[in-house]
Amino acid sequence: MTVPWNTNAPIKPYLRRARAAGIDKTIVCAAFNSDYFKANTRVARIIAQHPDRLVGFAFVHATRDAGRIRSMLECAVRNWGFRGIKVHGHEAMPTREVCDAARRLKLPMLVDVTSRAEVIDMLAPEYQDVNFIVAHLGSNTDNFRAHQQVVDQIARYSNVYTETSGVRLYDYVVRAVRKAGCRKILFGSDGPWSHPGVEIQKIRLLGLSREDEALILGGNILRLLRRQSAPDNAASGGNPGRGISPQVADLREFPTIAARDVTPSLAKNLRK
Repeated sequence: MTVPWNTNAPIKPYLRRARAAGIDKTIVCAAFNSDYFKANTRVARIIAQHPDRLVGFAFVHATRDAGRIRSMLECAVRNWGFRGIKVHGHEAMPTREVCDAARRLKLPMLVDVTSRAEVIDMLAPEYQDVNFIVAHLGSNTDNFRAHQQVVDQIARYSNVYTETSGVRLYDYVVRAVRKAGCRKILFGSDGPWSHPGVEIQKIRLLGLSREDEALILGGNILRLLRRQSAPDNAASGGNPGRGISPQVADLREFPTIAARDVTPSLAKNLRK
C-alpha cells in the first residue's frame, strides 16, 4: 500500500470503461503482491464472477517463488483455466525455472522488462519455443532506447512480440508496425489505471487495413493462446481453487482476444 497500483486494482470501473470502448474480453493478472499463490487464487475468483469477460495470466515472482513455479502454473492452468504467465522485472526477471515451465505448458509469457530490453536478447535465443510478449514496447517510462531495442527484437526474433499500453512516444509504435509488421504487435490497455478507450485509439489511428488492425486488436494473441496444451497430471502442489474453477471456452468463440484486451468481433477475418 505505497502507490495505487499495489494497493487496489478495481475491476468493475475497468469493465465499464472497456465495454464503452467496445472491448469484449480482457486478460487479467494480479497486481504486485507479497504472495502470488494467494493472489492468483483471488484473480481466479474475480474471473469466476465475470467468466464471459476475463481470462487469467498467472503472476509469479521468479526468485521468491523459486522451487514451486511449475506447480503454481500447473494449478492455475488446470484448476482455473489460466492461459499465460506474467513476470515483472521490477521484482525479478524470468529465470530458467520460469522459462522451462512456460515451455512445458506451452504458455506465452508477458514480461515487463522495465526498460532493460537487453534481457530479451538472453531469453529469446535460449527459449526459441517460448513466446515472449514484451510489455509497453519495453518501457512504461518513455525510455526511447528501450523502445527502439524492442522494435529491433520483435523484427529479429520469431518468438518475441510486444504490446502497446502506456507507450506515449507514438512514433515508436509506428516504427514497430513498419519494421516488424502487424503480426508481432498486440493491443494492451494496462488497466485499470489507464483508460482502455484511450489506448485503443492509438491502434485505430495507425490507419491500418481492417485485416491488419484485427491482428493487433485480437488475432495475434488468439494465435498465441491456441498453442497451449493441457499439462500432465503431475502434482500441482495444492488445489486452493476447488469450487471456483471457471472453464474458459474454446477460444475460437472469442476471435478478438488481445493481450489484456479485445475489441468487437471480426470473426470472419480472424478465423482464417
